[in-house]
Amino acid sequence: MPSVLPRLEEALGAQKVSTAPETLAVYSRDGGPHPSGTQAIAVVFAEDVEDVQATVRACAAAGVRIVPRGAGSGLSGGAAALENSIVLSLERMNRILEIRAEDEVAVVEPGVINADLNAAAAPYGLMYAPDPASYTFATIGGNIGTNAGGLRCAKYGVTREAVLGLDVVLADGTLIRTGRNTFKGVAGYDLTGLIVGSEGTLGIVVGATVRLRYLPAEVQTIAAFYPDFASAAAGVLAVGRARVQPAIMELMDAGSIADVDRLHASDLASRGAALLLIQTDGFGAAAEADVVRRVLAETGAAVSTEDPEEAERLVFLRRNSRGAEADDAFRVGEDVAVPRSRLVDYAHELGLMAARHRVNLKIVAHAGDGNLHPTFWVDPLAPDCAEAAARLDDALDESIDVALAMGGTITGEHGIGSFKLRWLPLEQAERVHDLQAGIKAVFDPDGILNPGKAF
Repeated sequence: MPSVLPRLEEALGAQKVSTAPETLAVYSRDGGPHPSGTQAIAVVFAEDVEDVQATVRACAAAGVRIVPRGAGSGLSGGAAALENSIVLSLERMNRILEIRAEDEVAVVEPGVINADLNAAAAPYGLMYAPDPASYTFATIGGNIGTNAGGLRCAKYGVTREAVLGLDVVLADGTLIRTGRNTFKGVAGYDLTGLIVGSEGTLGIVVGATVRLRYLPAEVQTIAAFYPDFASAAAGVLAVGRARVQPAIMELMDAGSIADVDRLHASDLASRGAALLLIQTDGFGAAAEADVVRRVLAETGAAVSTEDPEEAERLVFLRRNSRGAEADDAFRVGEDVAVPRSRLVDYAHELGLMAARHRVNLKIVAHAGDGNLHPTFWVDPLAPDCAEAAARLDDALDESIDVALAMGGTITGEHGIGSFKLRWLPLEQAERVHDLQAGIKAVFDPDGILNPGKAF
């Protein structure tokens, strides 16, 4: 038995420390690729801040790495186990500690499910705006770790815009608080903004003060179907030129529509080959929707305003449009962002590279902020599956190169994790990397907090 286990069991109690093979198998990976298949020494289920502190101190003393984990919904390997590591699950720290409706603020533990916070805030006429597709099971702590986005990003921004302050356990077990309780505040360096998106490499988030937004008085949902993806992407730019700011602005191509129809017995393909799904919200929702409908009709779309039930169904289908299969050697979903003006160009290039490398392609996009999720795949049962997997890897590399050449980024909202480390030097200069390494060394001098992730 590794020396850290007796320390953990003594500090936390044996019931909070698991070495069961089935538990290790599940908790040693997240939703992203984990080609090494490495398993943790143990999984620790923390129930309060003191548990986290005790875990960090025990692991620091034993030189054991710590991989923080929420729901394991991440898609870049940020919560994948490392050699000589324990996985620290924060899912049991799931209390909503406070909702201060007059201040439009909530205080939560990291294991709170995104949807649960929204349900708790709704009676006050409030909502937590970040809404990744996994919002029904993803945790706030995990969202903070990757600076998650979602469908409402076009209007309300990503997680960093919603986080006011954090409670963080450092690599020596010290508990600190960063940030503030107010919407404004500029005292000192922005450590809160630094920790959001750091994927557990600088400290372990054990609490968060987050900003809530008003539940919209009205929502209008518009479905615009086009004959092809490029025309739908051009519709996005037309809405932007009209200076309307939708809350949701989502794109699905023919491949994604076909996949959704197959999985959910829907019939979207009968309405068109590409879908631009837009929601306007607030007291001006109807007026904004009128402008959107007119603009999209002028671009050649078949435009309809959906009733609330159909609108909810369409948003559900978009949230579940990435497909049911997990990423592996034969299927990889990406998360790139390009300037919105380059959406049409990038989608065109993706189609060309898929044909060139003889791989399949489907695309969904948070079109309002230029964040695309192309998925490449090949048939794992094909006679040339090994060679096909190599073609898939080539297509993936090229998709990154082209996005960067267009002024884009290798990750819009999923984080770097371990999977995207190979591409990070293409986007960030060596000096920038060195600065980040220096920050990591200040926070985590012994390198026990999720090393080899994020930068």
